Amino acid sequence: MKTYFTILLLTVISFNTFSQNWNHNFKEAQLEAQKMHKPMILVFSGSDWCAPCIKLDQQIFQSDAFINYSDANVVLVKADFPRKKQNTLSEELQTQNRSLAEKYNKNGFFPLVLVLNESGKVLGEMGYEKIAPQSYVDKLKSFVK
Repeated sequence: MKTYFTILLLTVISFNTFSQNWNHNFKEAQLEAQKMHKPMILVFSGSDWCAPCIKLDQQIFQSDAFINYSDANVVLVKADFPRKKQNTLSEELQTQNRSLAEKYNKNGFFPLVLVLNESGKVLGEMGYEKIAPQSYVDKLKSFVK
């Protein structure tokens, strides 16, 4: 029983250490950003088909540098466009993401990482770059001044 409890505790701690608070509802994320006076990072991703999107997630978004920065400084929003049937989003999320793409990603770039102010104005944009996570974070920070 003691071993089971220890394993469970370590699993919970590990999960919480590496998890991020990605919002999928833009309006809720924007309200949070306004309430906390923080910028937002809006990511357009094809999570199950876009190789650069997957690399961006694995190499940057899951890094300690990004997690530490994002937890304290920004509100994260992901607009995902999966293609596999098992990853299909709710109709509501699909509609929201299409609307966000019409406003913020007219050229259909994937991945597209936008830094927005709390009212939704674009402060800067990036895509996938093969650079160190801290360098990526530094570029994101440069948009917010």
